[in-house]
Amino acid sequence: MKRNYDSDEILALMQRWVEVMVVGENLCPFAAPDVRHGRVRYAISEARTEEALARDFLAELDLIQHAAEDEVATSLLIAPRMLADFGDYLDMLALCETLIERAGLDGVFQLASFHPRYLFGGVPEDDLSHWTNRAPFPAFHLIREGQMSRVLMNYPDPDAIPERNIEHLRALGRDGLVRLFPPFADYC
Repeated sequence: MKRNYDSDEILALMQRWVEVMVVGENLCPFAAPDVRHGRVRYAISEARTEEALARDFLAELDLIQHAAEDEVATSLLIAPRMLADFGDYLDMLALCETLIERAGLDGVFQLASFHPRYLFGGVPEDDLSHWTNRAPFPAFHLIREGQMSRVLMNYPDPDAIPERNIEHLRALGRDGLVRLFPPFADYC
């Protein structure tokens, strides 16, 4: 991002991104009910070191683990003060996945990853497929695997979701994406 945001602005921007892109463009066909019922938790980490962010991640993991699913279905841990470099973000993502395993919660929670400069390996940098995982700030999305399994059972052809999303974003084009969510202009 090109400017500093305070916590209220970060929260508003991430909520708007979820509403406009994730739900509005149906990038995650399962998100709307949790957003509509206020079951998405947005946690902003002020961490500036890997150790501090790992502590915040573990605290968020503990919180969601002990929260009722109908209160906190899913959580986005947002790291706006660090991880601007996508490589650094991937390193932290790997650490967070290790922390889930060490906590004995592998198979209970999984992570989805979002970053302003998200890049899929082996894909040209200017390909719009990357935008399926681009968000205003680096974020780690904690997903309950049990909940995901239940919704996938009732969804026709869930394996087609990523390709459908990529085709949709390519059809919108860069300019269309920026029109939908103007903050994209700051980091694309």
